[in-house]
Amino acid sequence: MHIARALGGEQERRKKVVFLGTPDVAAGVLEDLIQASRTDSFDIAAVVTQPGRPKGRRNKGVPQPSPVQVCALEHGIHEDAIFCPVKASEKEFISAMKDISPDLCVTAAYGNYLPTSFLDIPVHGTLNIHPSLLPLYRGAAPVQRSLEDGVTTTGVSVLFTVKAMDAGPILAQREYSVADDVQAPELLDTLFRIGTETLVECLPSVWSGDAERLCVAQDESKATHAAKLERSEAQLDFSASARVCHNKVRGFAGWPGTHHPFRVVKIDSGVEDVADIKVLRTRVRAEPVAEDIHQQLEQGKVVFNGSDAMMVMCGQGEILEILELQNPGKKATNAQAFQNGLAGKALYVSK
Repeated sequence: MHIARALGGEQERRKKVVFLGTPDVAAGVLEDLIQASRTDSFDIAAVVTQPGRPKGRRNKGVPQPSPVQVCALEHGIHEDAIFCPVKASEKEFISAMKDISPDLCVTAAYGNYLPTSFLDIPVHGTLNIHPSLLPLYRGAAPVQRSLEDGVTTTGVSVLFTVKAMDAGPILAQREYSVADDVQAPELLDTLFRIGTETLVECLPSVWSGDAERLCVAQDESKATHAAKLERSEAQLDFSASARVCHNKVRGFAGWPGTHHPFRVVKIDSGVEDVADIKVLRTRVRAEPVAEDIHQQLEQGKVVFNGSDAMMVMCGQGEILEILELQNPGKKATNAQAFQNGLAGKALYVSK
């Protein structure tokens, strides 16, 4: 970490900040920083993001700019001040950063490793917004894994970047209570916005050089890892408790999502098919059901509760209520509309 005390007269000029980020949540951070810069003492001198990638079938392999790049251009940042290195260690990129000579770099979901040759450039170091209460949930998917674990309190950390992943000294943290129905995309956006507000509040201590004194080292003995989500993890296991399934739906919402195969049986003929249905939103049923309904659920039948959910029996005798779902090749729908489309058919959980 490279943090230098401000030199005499430095506070009289506007500070140069370089922002590094890539996905939609990072674009939200950039937008908030640009807004804050209008009334604060810094400017966004440059934006760094990952190279564009093909997105969707219609693009036919044509790389599309990242959300952060799109945001930067929409806010008038000149294309010459937007950098998209494959690796942050590229000599040309490092040279360009040295020419800019930033006072501070800020990262939010950038997604590339930052080498020492980069970290040594900014006068006051590099601050990272990380959506967890570090040292808990270091890694690529802190929000997703914390929801999967069913945490009721999480938060955001503003920390200085060091070579080890998410291991730098913490400048500030904010706690946040997690609602039982909140899902990963919503919580990600919320935590990054809180993190941006927190970072901006910390800037006076950064410019003065006091941040180095205010930082707190992480307790390595309490560190946990939030591994990247894999598509192979996306299938729900209804032998687990309803709570475990519900938390997985919340954590995996957006990408890769969750799914489970169901048997679709024609009532008059007994002919059946299997549909791998995406499960988009759920809740854990708190009230008991009638004995006949409970027996049907135990036999693997899916039962609709007559209002807004379809019920599935899970492990420990718990019932998961599926509120929103999506048939293969169809649009997402609520449970009631899904039931209407099942006229003459019954639905069973595939083993």
